[in-house]
Amino acid sequence: MAPMAKHFAEPAWWKESVIYQVYPSSFKSTGSGNAPGWGDIKGITSQLDYLKHLGVDIIWSSPIFKSPQVDMGYDISDYYDIDPKYGTLEDVDELIRELKKRDMKLMMDLVVNHSSDQNPWFQESRSSKDNPKRDWYIWQPAKYDEQGNRKPPNNWSMILGEANSAWTWDEKTQEYYLALFTPEQPDLNWRNPDLRAAVHDVMKFWLDRGACGFRMDVINHISKPDGYPDAPITNPGAPYQPGYSMYCNGPHMNEYIRELNDKVLSKYDTVTVGEMPFVKDPKEIIKVVGAERKELRMIFIFDMVDIDNLPGSFRLTLRDWPTTDIRDIETKYQRLMIEHDGWNSMFIENHDNPRSVSRYTDDSDQYRELGAKLLCLMQTTLSGTIYVYQGEELGMKNIVPEIPIEEYKDVESINYYKKITTMYPNDPEKANQAKDCLQRKARDHSRTPVQWSAGPNAGFCPEGIEPWMIVNNDYQTVNAEAQRNFQGQDQLSVLQFWKRGLQNRKDNKDVFVYGDYELLDNATYEVFAYKRKTVTRAFVTVLNFSGKEVQWKVPSQAAVEKWVAGNYTASAPEKPVEGTVTLGAWEGLLGTAKP
Repeated sequence: MAPMAKHFAEPAWWKESVIYQVYPSSFKSTGSGNAPGWGDIKGITSQLDYLKHLGVDIIWSSPIFKSPQVDMGYDISDYYDIDPKYGTLEDVDELIRELKKRDMKLMMDLVVNHSSDQNPWFQESRSSKDNPKRDWYIWQPAKYDEQGNRKPPNNWSMILGEANSAWTWDEKTQEYYLALFTPEQPDLNWRNPDLRAAVHDVMKFWLDRGACGFRMDVINHISKPDGYPDAPITNPGAPYQPGYSMYCNGPHMNEYIRELNDKVLSKYDTVTVGEMPFVKDPKEIIKVVGAERKELRMIFIFDMVDIDNLPGSFRLTLRDWPTTDIRDIETKYQRLMIEHDGWNSMFIENHDNPRSVSRYTDDSDQYRELGAKLLCLMQTTLSGTIYVYQGEELGMKNIVPEIPIEEYKDVESINYYKKITTMYPNDPEKANQAKDCLQRKARDHSRTPVQWSAGPNAGFCPEGIEPWMIVNNDYQTVNAEAQRNFQGQDQLSVLQFWKRGLQNRKDNKDVFVYGDYELLDNATYEVFAYKRKTVTRAFVTVLNFSGKEVQWKVPSQAAVEKWVAGNYTASAPEKPVEGTVTLGAWEGLLGTAKP
């Protein structure tokens, strides 16, 4: 095993922090915003004691800025103000004050690859070709075919509407603008130094207001290649092609991110995480997160949340994946950061992905709790800053299959279903396949309201008010109130298990946050087993990622002393530490060991 790099185990508050992602529209509604049935900032503040009890240090909120809400706030029309649906700037100030009282922090969502088309910057940019802000966005003249038909500048497809071009025609100025996500989200031109300075000002505004840092939305899309060349044809027959190989980790990306650090981030004590999809080259990853690179603290690596995608395809595709992929992915990035002085973000769930208990385990009534606890045990014992997504700590699962397609609210889901039914108008089987894909992978699953209680609307909003999105139908049994007050004989609720796991991680941070990593078994198909250790202490984690009983032979190098925790009982498991261990369906074990 390669030695540990020199900076990896250096203590830092952001390495040890538990970060909890709030998707504000679905978190908690107090009615203080101007949209009944919509989560608001005061709703976040109202649940700070709950989050503190869980063990949260930092709240990361998805965007709450002014927005037309075409893409749920990821289309920002004013970076300096709050959308009235969520409340006011004063509400944010109050949230920051209340967080500080509890020794907690707020991380903002920085969306600066693109803005809303309603942003004054873009309104000026599209007003004329001579406007000083014209070059703040990416404009290109049309191309024409042999028959004189107008064509977009290249063949890139839109990310949230794959059948459409990523370029939108502007009739007034007779040019196309680049909008990778939707036509209402034009891409900013980071080549322009005035635009970059404006982004720096936005960051300073929020850091000075009390934010502790930023999650940076698709930050690896900010540098596009000169000339905007066509993307390789990976979808023959389609008019437009996925262009991520052209604009992800573009030629000046590292330069721009380093400038963010030099001019803004280095002046504050910040936490940063970059969303960087489609990047798998370890060298490119370390360029961003290496301890001496002075760019970002960490990034979101997508291998785990892309696990069921068809290779080379977009997100709404399906493939059967081998259980061994989990251990291969986690081992790859544990070793990469340890050996090359980087830092991981530890996450398997967020607002852009289905619920983890439905995706990686079994969300049936029989196994949902075991699966949720198994995933908790894995995340709380691997290295990296841990991210918990709202409701994950309750084992919230995907929306039930029976709901009508009209209940899916996400722009990606709507565009995808429309695409399939338009392409195959008289083929009900294709429509059913599209609905099956949405039922398994739509972003909507993570956006149902948090289940706070068994009361009306799951306690998300007051009785008599309709939530903006459907509440999952298991809220009467799966909710925070029931799980926090649960008193079972030698059992923990999912919430109680998460609380214990996060506390155990903090109590043993020398091992779980900063310790070395060793894979213990590369042969047993269903089992992911590893050792975390320092010179003097060690723990072994064993995870059965299958719904069947497995006989697992304990390797000699595990050197387990005793099993101290598991997901079947609240007390320590009574299992042998040598020879063969019987693992039940979705069973996880944690034991102390000799280093």
